[in-house]
Amino acid sequence: MLNIKAHMNNIALPHLIFALPFAYMSMLLAAEGVPSFHDAFWVTLAIFGGRSAALALNNLVDYDYDRLQPRFTGRALVRGDITKHGAKISVGIYLIVLFVSVAQLRPICLLLLPVAVVPFVVYPFTKRFTSLCHLVLGVAIAMAPGGAWVAVRGDVTTELVVLCAAVALWIGAFDAVYGAQDENFDRLHGLHSMATAFSAKGTLIITKIMHLFSIILFVIAGVIINLPLPYFIGVGIAAAVLYYQHRIVKPNDFRQVTQKYFMRNGIVSVAMLVFTWLCYV
Repeated sequence: MLNIKAHMNNIALPHLIFALPFAYMSMLLAAEGVPSFHDAFWVTLAIFGGRSAALALNNLVDYDYDRLQPRFTGRALVRGDITKHGAKISVGIYLIVLFVSVAQLRPICLLLLPVAVVPFVVYPFTKRFTSLCHLVLGVAIAMAPGGAWVAVRGDVTTELVVLCAAVALWIGAFDAVYGAQDENFDRLHGLHSMATAFSAKGTLIITKIMHLFSIILFVIAGVIINLPLPYFIGVGIAAAVLYYQHRIVKPNDFRQVTQKYFMRNGIVSVAMLVFTWLCYV
């Protein structure tokens, strides 16, 4: 019998909050208002399929490490709630959902699909050889607003590149902070991360700079598009959340880096979406 709950656990469904709001925000900007239901529906399904495939693939590739990591004992694959074979089938299904959804959008979306797929296929393997793995994840997540924009407008513009860069830096830095608590585990098992390259202390400094540039890029995107005040209020809220997140984490104390800490970063994407929407009501 198909264990739906286990498969939802395997793809960390609530974590869609990191990608989907930025995709909707991007569609609002591209349409200069509310996009069509057709575009919104198929973009949503495409992001669900792509992100789900990425998470399921990542868990498969990392399985041998995850079962040794105490923090991951609750993962469905580690617990045995789903099998490797079942996980592989799910990856295929999610990729089909992605392909079918993208095929319903502008033809250019299908042509550019490989550009979106490559980062999330490559990401799980980057931990084996580079400390830049967090940025690869950032680029993978940034494909959500990138694809959403192209689905609505059919082009790639300067403001889109700036927006995607901001999202990539935001999620890449956030992932590096979250992963810094695994510095000793990663060193022991020969894995690469920003923390293994620069230490946890160095990582927290670098990620503060990355988040600063992320906020600057969000501001630049708003200026280029000539957005009104509400958008910049959203950027301000995002900056405040990131400031708080950095304040509660210390190089020698990651007790605050919990699931609550992880999900709190979703406030950034939700605030940006809500206040961008307010620009068009």
